[in-house]
Amino acid sequence: MGATVTVNDLLDGHVALDVQCLDRIYLNGYVPNLQVPGQVVSFMTTHLGLPLPSPAIMEKIGTAFRRSVRKFADTRGVPVVKFAKGVRKVEVMRRYLNAQAKTGASGVAAIGVAQEYQNVYASSERQGRNGMPWFSFHKADRRVTCFYFYLWDADFGPGFIKVCAYFPYPVKVWLNGHEWAKRQATLAGIGFTELSNGFATCDDPAALQAICDRLGPEVIGAFFDRWMSVLPLPLTDHDRSAGYWWELSMRQVEVSRTIVFDAPRQARAFFEALVVDNLDIGRPESVELIFTGPPKRGRPFKIGCQPKTKVVTRDTDVTVNAFFKHSRLKQYLKDGRALRIETVINCPDDLQCHRRLIHLHELQSKARDVNARLLDTERVGQGCVLASPAFERVAQSTLTEDGRRSPALRFGDPRVMALLGALCVGLNALGFTNRSLRAQVSHLLGVPYTVNQMSYDLARLRSNGLIGRRPGANTYDLTPDGQRVAIFYTKVHDRLLRPLIAANTRPPPLELRQALRTIDRHVRGYIDTARLGTAA
Repeated sequence: MGATVTVNDLLDGHVALDVQCLDRIYLNGYVPNLQVPGQVVSFMTTHLGLPLPSPAIMEKIGTAFRRSVRKFADTRGVPVVKFAKGVRKVEVMRRYLNAQAKTGASGVAAIGVAQEYQNVYASSERQGRNGMPWFSFHKADRRVTCFYFYLWDADFGPGFIKVCAYFPYPVKVWLNGHEWAKRQATLAGIGFTELSNGFATCDDPAALQAICDRLGPEVIGAFFDRWMSVLPLPLTDHDRSAGYWWELSMRQVEVSRTIVFDAPRQARAFFEALVVDNLDIGRPESVELIFTGPPKRGRPFKIGCQPKTKVVTRDTDVTVNAFFKHSRLKQYLKDGRALRIETVINCPDDLQCHRRLIHLHELQSKARDVNARLLDTERVGQGCVLASPAFERVAQSTLTEDGRRSPALRFGDPRVMALLGALCVGLNALGFTNRSLRAQVSHLLGVPYTVNQMSYDLARLRSNGLIGRRPGANTYDLTPDGQRVAIFYTKVHDRLLRPLIAANTRPPPLELRQALRTIDRHVRGYIDTARLGTAA
């Protein structure tokens, strides 16, 4: 039987390329001074100089925009595609994007048209005292026309800008950071080979990483401004000069780390070990093995902000997802030869970041830290050895450096085992709160577990140096010692002691029965040698 391959075996001496890069970037575009009803009235009266704010004005602008889109398509020979319900838009548009890419020039590959629900302004009418109609405005979800401008950009490759045809004309922008990095590397003369979405090899990894680090708000903002000056839009230059224009905020950002191995055959063994760890370490609340079948709709079910782990296998590919609040961590094997770790941020608030695009660098830095903590946790989890002094410091009551008593975390105590087992759930690389950890401890403990008990246990963990609190937040992170202690306690209890204790109550595996017989034989030999005999 060959030796088990762990993440440490792979990362120590078997990495050919390690690159961190923004992957998929999905942005919202909004007009800041058209977000409340009073601003709508001001736009129509003060800016446009009209005597009465009316939904007819919105309809007039929308009609003019739809006409300008048709004229744009006819003049430039751009295909217009009406999206059917339920289709994958990118698959429909792929052939148009490929055709535009072959030209080597930036351009609009095709325009997609869809009816979608958007948060737009609706109006209500009432009679004024003078008998004239009076309109008020409010936000509501309405099914309206949206135009998808699918682009091929010389710098970014494929992408799209979606513009809603109804007031206040929300915009969506989709880009791919890896595609941008590939084109910048080509321009810089750096040789590389591609993964399906990333890099397999590179002649100058340091220069490639420097390119990836350059992708930020300025580069994305320049892309947006460039195309908004080309596309037909509902807002005019007159509107822009008065300050009515779109700003960008982050809707979904994927921050990836791709580790390419020089021995791809070992990568699969690592993932098999990773799946085994996620099946029982901490007994996560949600672990699923899903084989190829009809795609399922909807988002993963979540209870509050409780973190959980999902292991998904499709065909021979494995994906491990750890969920926290609105965001998640993805880990999977890329093209059979690379480990891809992605932090997918669906709400920047989860990482204590603001949403506007100018905060992208801060968000990316925090997400890279999450990716690093995940990998560090797995290193510890597949090679955790706790030295005796460290074990004694945690398992026994001790004094801290400032003279305060640090309560013990006694091995085998049900509450302690549930607490440390919960710290293994979901890998906790995104951090955890009192509420999210309490839900897991209560689940593992199987008895009521109060807020006060959780607060006391958090204090125990902090005084023992196992967790740290983020400045200005009620979110905690495991320290390196915390990772080792949590995984060591849980693995020794669940994978060593529990099977041995259960060996007398249910049929144990053959290997275990053979080992126990060997132990019994040696123990009897020592008894006979000492001439102790047996009790009558």
